[in-house]
Amino acid sequence: MDCIFCKIIAGEIPCFKVYEDEKTLAFLDVAPCADGHTMVIPKKHADAFVEMTPEESGALFEAVNKVSNQIMNKMESITGLTIGMNTYPSAGQTVMHTHVHIFPRYEGDGGGTTHSIVDSAKSADPEYLKKICELLTE
Repeated sequence: MDCIFCKIIAGEIPCFKVYEDEKTLAFLDVAPCADGHTMVIPKKHADAFVEMTPEESGALFEAVNKVSNQIMNKMESITGLTIGMNTYPSAGQTVMHTHVHIFPRYEGDGGGTTHSIVDSAKSADPEYLKKICELLTE
């Protein structure tokens, strides 16, 4: 497999590891958007989050929680975190191996919220929301 994250897991490519357990690995992003920008990945390859089992995704987010606390408790001046993932290329996923970004946030850093990613006027229309809800729950 020609997956850069699988090569990191295998030790073929070095990383700045901040956490590891039997199912996950967390390391600093080599092109960080903020000091301490960390990636958390499952060791078992899955192209995208929606392809993981509930057990696999649970293990991933258990690691995300541990690493998030590690960052908040050990890095000075951090006042918050933005945690997110891009699933499939249309959402911005560029490495086809599930990964979660943890972005340390600093007061006045100028970064936006997750709501700044996509703007949709439809989201405020109750009839539109009702149709989406019905679609998702049928």
